[in-house]
Amino acid sequence: MGNYVLREVKSARESLEFIRMARVIYRADPMWVEPLEPDIAEVFDPAKNPLFEGGEAVRWTLHDSSKEGRIVGRIAAFYNREQSAEEAQPTGGCGFFECIDDQEAANVLFDAAREWLAERGMEAMDGSINFGDRLKWWGVLVEGFTLPLYGMNYNPPYYARLFETYGFRNYFDQHTYLRELTVNVMPEALYRKAERLFANPDYRFEAVDMSDKKKVARDFMTVYNSGWAQFSGVKPMDFEHALEMVRAMALIVDPEVLYFAFYKEQAIGFFVIVPDLNVLIQDFHGRFGLWNKLRLLWRLKVRRRKGRLFGVVFGVAAEFQGRGVEAGMIRRFEQYVERNPERYSSLELAWIGDFNPLMMRMVESYVRAAKCKRHVTYRYLFDRDKPFERAPKLGRAKG
Repeated sequence: MGNYVLREVKSARESLEFIRMARVIYRADPMWVEPLEPDIAEVFDPAKNPLFEGGEAVRWTLHDSSKEGRIVGRIAAFYNREQSAEEAQPTGGCGFFECIDDQEAANVLFDAAREWLAERGMEAMDGSINFGDRLKWWGVLVEGFTLPLYGMNYNPPYYARLFETYGFRNYFDQHTYLRELTVNVMPEALYRKAERLFANPDYRFEAVDMSDKKKVARDFMTVYNSGWAQFSGVKPMDFEHALEMVRAMALIVDPEVLYFAFYKEQAIGFFVIVPDLNVLIQDFHGRFGLWNKLRLLWRLKVRRRKGRLFGVVFGVAAEFQGRGVEAGMIRRFEQYVERNPERYSSLELAWIGDFNPLMMRMVESYVRAAKCKRHVTYRYLFDRDKPFERAPKLGRAKG
């Protein structure tokens, strides 16, 4: 490895060193917000990450070969048998990649991940991705190097060059959209659709009631499984997973801006929006002990300074798509903004893949948001002679 020494993470001390290595890269970058250390640690905890059932993960730090052994990089590699089998070839992942601007150093890290995955039967690796839900730590930022949303990968511009020079190729793009919180920007036809539904007593558009988390989880699961599970490559969500997500959101959610749509008593749509944490935790430096938890709660619930919103996910049950339900939820949100102009300044909607053109059109036409950031999910095929194909467009399952 010439100028570099690779060390596998095995101890608690080395795990913390892995997490805090990012400070080497970003200490002078005013846009970087250090992720909360427990959130990253939990990814690699088999007791908290269900993907370890049928999977493995490994982490390394990279050090220069001098006497001081200065840390210069890190990477994790991981796979889950069930997930890897869904691809055209068994595919694992590498992620939490950080590295100085040196191709040799990056190659040592990528080689380690590739060789470890190949030994376990993988034939490709995606990066830089998460060993968990796509909603966090996914993709290499290539456009829009502004303050990131919490959980969205942020990196220097040279990372794309390190990946592409090694041989990674663009598997798909993930777009983040921005809408400044002005009102009355939707087309008149969509306002008319929303007003027609508001006048129909069978339809309701309501801010969520987080006092009954099980009901919120059931409603979310119902819409998700109708709106997404009919697409090829997308698995239905079970109740326990839905409830876990709702409980995780409970700390930070502002119920006034998280909307569900109902037809009679059936949940048919949701617009999940939460306050962005990054504007609130910039001075935490990754720590999230009791004191910082209390500080965050105070900033969320008491101080309530004007901030930005994070549009996490938007969906309508399949049988109600095209009836104006999307317009109804967005119009309810607009009405909140009209009543509370001092509360939030902007809305960013993240993780809209270029393989989902229908969602891209909906966000651009209904929400009236514009692209502001782009992440790339890269793929590296171990067989360098195999033809490379980008991610297929999202389409409904047959049958």
